[in-house]
Amino acid sequence: MTKPKIFIDGESGTTGLQIHSRLNGRDDIELVSIETSKRRDATERAKLINAVDIAILCLPDDGAREAVSLVSSLGVKILDASSAHRTAKGWVYGFPELNPGQRQKIANARFVSNPGCYPTGFLACVRPLIAKELLPSNFPITINAVSGYSGGGKNLIQKYDSFHEQQTTATSLYPYGVYGLQFGHKHVKEMHEYSGLASPPLFVPAVGDFEQGMLVQVPLPLWTLEHPPSGKVIYDAIADHFQGEKFVQVAPLADATLLRDGTFLDVMALNGTNIVQVFVFANDNTKEVLLVAQLDNLGKGASGAAVQNLNIMLGFPEELGL
Repeated sequence: MTKPKIFIDGESGTTGLQIHSRLNGRDDIELVSIETSKRRDATERAKLINAVDIAILCLPDDGAREAVSLVSSLGVKILDASSAHRTAKGWVYGFPELNPGQRQKIANARFVSNPGCYPTGFLACVRPLIAKELLPSNFPITINAVSGYSGGGKNLIQKYDSFHEQQTTATSLYPYGVYGLQFGHKHVKEMHEYSGLASPPLFVPAVGDFEQGMLVQVPLPLWTLEHPPSGKVIYDAIADHFQGEKFVQVAPLADATLLRDGTFLDVMALNGTNIVQVFVFANDNTKEVLLVAQLDNLGKGASGAAVQNLNIMLGFPEELGL
């Protein structure tokens, strides 16, 4: 039986390297690589893209759009790990657990866009509540999130490496940078599109002094609602939405209670996995809930999700390579 051929366009970048490491050595696919000297050669890239079964794009947004313009073969499928096509017409959003039927859409699609890391955590928290109408679509959502610096790609990694090289024992400090302060972060559009919210959420991202790992926090002031649901109702809705899912897990409500009573939630606990875990913290007396998603920004937030989508597109078991 002929093995499906896979080409990673941009395999030398952060996400490309991670995907390559997850796929390299698998005996059920054939990885096709481009010569280092020809990585910027559009003719050679076009040749490879159109000669494989699936091309995975690990490129800046403009590069991804250019790569799609090179497609001429009707037989090739495209999995784009950039943010260029996440809300584009004709593209399927690659979050299999998002809605019933989403997996089948991915399996049938020719063009699939891998979700962003922050949106993955956010949508895992909020989409079930909007879908079950526990939150109105016009609810004013805010998001506070922190990611490892690897989420910013090569440029941010180089900045952090440079920062640490310049520090001395006497002046060493741990940077925590809030960014996106002009608002309109590129992830907001997909958060809005796939959450079911009537208006875009207010998103405040930050980068911490660690390489990878992510926490996405969504506070819910339920006292603003006429009939606020209890924390248990919120929890049950999310747990029911993801029942039976392997890669989206909902922590038992008891765990959330223990954490609230003084244990820290480790931002790096799920590094190296393809799992996003959702926590529900609730106080029914004050009618407040905090939803927290914990994930590896390079795992379920990027390369792990890409491999999961690739497996679905190939008709393979989702967990292969994960």
